[in-house]
Amino acid sequence: MRMVDLIEKKRDGKSLSTEEIQYTVNGYTTGEIPDYQVSALLMAIYFQGMSEQERADLTMSMVESGDQIDLSAIEGIKVDKHSTGGVGDTTTLILGPLVAAVDVPVAKMSGRGLGHTGGTIDKLEAVPGFNVELTSEEFTKLVNEIKVAVMGQSGNLTPADKKLYALRDVTATVNSIPLIASSIMSKKIAAGADAIVLDVKTGAGAFMKDEEQARELAQAMVRIGNNVGRKTMAVISDMSQPLGMAIGNALEIKEAIDTLKGEGPDDLTELCLVLGSYMVYLAEKASSLEEAREKLEEAIANGKALERFKEFLAGQGGDSSVVDDPSKLPQAEHKIELPSKESGTVYEIVADDVGTAAMWLGAGRATKDSKIDLAVGLMLNKKVGDQVQAGETLVTIFANDPSQIEKVKEKLLESIKISKEKVTVPALIVGQITGE
Repeated sequence: MRMVDLIEKKRDGKSLSTEEIQYTVNGYTTGEIPDYQVSALLMAIYFQGMSEQERADLTMSMVESGDQIDLSAIEGIKVDKHSTGGVGDTTTLILGPLVAAVDVPVAKMSGRGLGHTGGTIDKLEAVPGFNVELTSEEFTKLVNEIKVAVMGQSGNLTPADKKLYALRDVTATVNSIPLIASSIMSKKIAAGADAIVLDVKTGAGAFMKDEEQARELAQAMVRIGNNVGRKTMAVISDMSQPLGMAIGNALEIKEAIDTLKGEGPDDLTELCLVLGSYMVYLAEKASSLEEAREKLEEAIANGKALERFKEFLAGQGGDSSVVDDPSKLPQAEHKIELPSKESGTVYEIVADDVGTAAMWLGAGRATKDSKIDLAVGLMLNKKVGDQVQAGETLVTIFANDPSQIEKVKEKLLESIKISKEKVTVPALIVGQITGE
């Protein structure tokens, strides 16, 4: 088998066989196939696309390039949730204990964040004592006992994906649906889930700004999952404005607590109920999405979801008393109200720009080596469609570095746009793909 023949075949729009894709992925991972040949193949894929079989084969070849997590010692159907990212996305913190409260095992591997705020691991470390460095035995024991645990990504998962992504990044081939879908799904499958629920974001604060592209990506990932034997469903949700009100690590923990009490923001609560319903349904703990949602709503109403969150925190060494006393979470030194300069209706909150403002405060990482300040961030007081009077607070800024405050204020005032006209609030759930 020669690489040049495979490049030519894909250049001409033909499909590569399972063996040809395995040969390419294995050869590139071991260093036997050079960058320049794989770059040429990636560009051919970028222009010619891939068939469903090719996408499944590429995904599994990347899965098989490294370690695979064995969750077979955990009882029940393990359902994973993946979000394509956004601003103020606190869903994992809520969904873990919420679906665990209705007996669905959540064995979650999460990473640290690069961007607006920390990843799930960073956010959980805002809870004093919380430990993500679990052995596989400790992890399995926690999930079997309380149905939820979160650990840092460990081992040599999907090394082929890491190497291919780095090459895509420097060859202008990142924005290819087959390559994005295979990359995301390879990591989810290697992490050992039996079923996968995807939250694909669209809008200004999302990776996929265009709704049609988001739908195409969601469909591609659902098909890959189902083609390789993982029950997979997707929700397409709006990220044209931040999700919920909190942007920042400790602030998002507090918002997760409020949501599990039934007192969270409407949009965050709704998205968690929709995603959670799919997780419960795929875990076969409900015969319909409607029944699944009723179980989740009941777990919030009767306090079981909040109690499970306390057990989850305590199980991993965290101080669970933060649930009843959130003042024990890291606190920012400065709390500044940002007043509106005009009256009207909020018609746009540019999610990316608000996220950038939070990162300037120290809530996120500009580079891999940046240190996160867990206490700082932003609390929105208004969302799109809300009325505002001149002088009324738009955002509360939580800061420890006073030198950033003026710059952050300017960015926020540019990002939150107010109109005298009637405003249409964007739909939160843009689409749902069941794969059935």
